[in-house]
Amino acid sequence: MARRSRDEDLLMEDELTAAFLGEDDDLAPANDGDAPAVAAEPTDEWDEEEAVPGQLAVDVYETKEKLVVKARTAGVNKNDLDVSIADNTLSIRGTLSAGNEEDVENYFVQECYWGEFSRSLALPVPVKEDEIEAVLKDGVLTISFTKMKQDSVKKIQVL
Repeated sequence: MARRSRDEDLLMEDELTAAFLGEDDDLAPANDGDAPAVAAEPTDEWDEEEAVPGQLAVDVYETKEKLVVKARTAGVNKNDLDVSIADNTLSIRGTLSAGNEEDVENYFVQECYWGEFSRSLALPVPVKEDEIEAVLKDGVLTISFTKMKQDSVKKIQVL
């Protein structure tokens, strides 16, 4: 069996990297083959005008009689929540406050999202929009809808 040279090994690594990243991927910097590829340094720049409200994670499930939407909203005051429904689309908006941060001089780790959040989702089954219950307890927002019975759905005759 023939032995490959170190240059051939580097070429194979570059080919594998290119195949993994894809030919049109601009994330891979140009490399002359002598140095390992280095990812671009992350920037600490944050443009406030480009800030987008955080998206609220939800669980949606059904029971025999109800459709239930649950969302973790720990730290949110119920007065800071706006829950609405229109055309079988549920919208949840709110603000998560970090509290008083006037004395903070420097963060060592900042992973928590603070600020506005929102979520809109089309409900998967028809519900009675006048029979909705929303409860905020122990940091969990639970919204329960009474499902419409199949026989109460109006049949439309096509002419």
